[in-house]
Amino acid sequence: MDLQVSFVLLFILFTGGYSLNCTQCIPDLTGTCVETLETCPSGFSECMSSKVKVTGNITLDIKLKTCVQPIYCQFGNMNLGNTKISSICCNTDNCNIEDAPDPSSTPNGKQCYTCNEPSCLNVLSCSGNEDYCIKASGSFVGVSATVKGCVSKSVCDAAISIPNVVDVTCCQGNLCNSATPIL
Repeated sequence: MDLQVSFVLLFILFTGGYSLNCTQCIPDLTGTCVETLETCPSGFSECMSSKVKVTGNITLDIKLKTCVQPIYCQFGNMNLGNTKISSICCNTDNCNIEDAPDPSSTPNGKQCYTCNEPSCLNVLSCSGNEDYCIKASGSFVGVSATVKGCVSKSVCDAAISIPNVVDVTCCQGNLCNSATPIL
């Protein structure tokens, strides 16, 4: 009898659903955050850790950690010229406690076009595992934009599914993402 009760309890435990716990670190306007532990909502079965480096008049180093849906989480890098992003994903409890690696700065010989409004004639040297060029457009908070740069294939594959991002094209080959100016 005890064996039957144990079996039923184990069955209930394993079929009752499993909620993943991930480290959460959502940056404020200054780019800083406080890390907490969050239970992921249904359908969010990956933990993500990303680093974003923005250069320009000022330099910002931002980290982001959260639960995500698997379709949006890919290991890889994106380089848009003045913005570089590195992301890693995992699917065990609190596996994103470590920060994502810094975006690579080691050139890999590949080149893609990047945009510096209104021109998309700028040539960008790709780094690390950025083996594809990307061109995409979309809108966020009512602002439309076109971006071009270097990406890892996995990041490009995930970009196709991001809401409000349209006309995503990825290609291999130097400067294959066209130098056509933004109109």
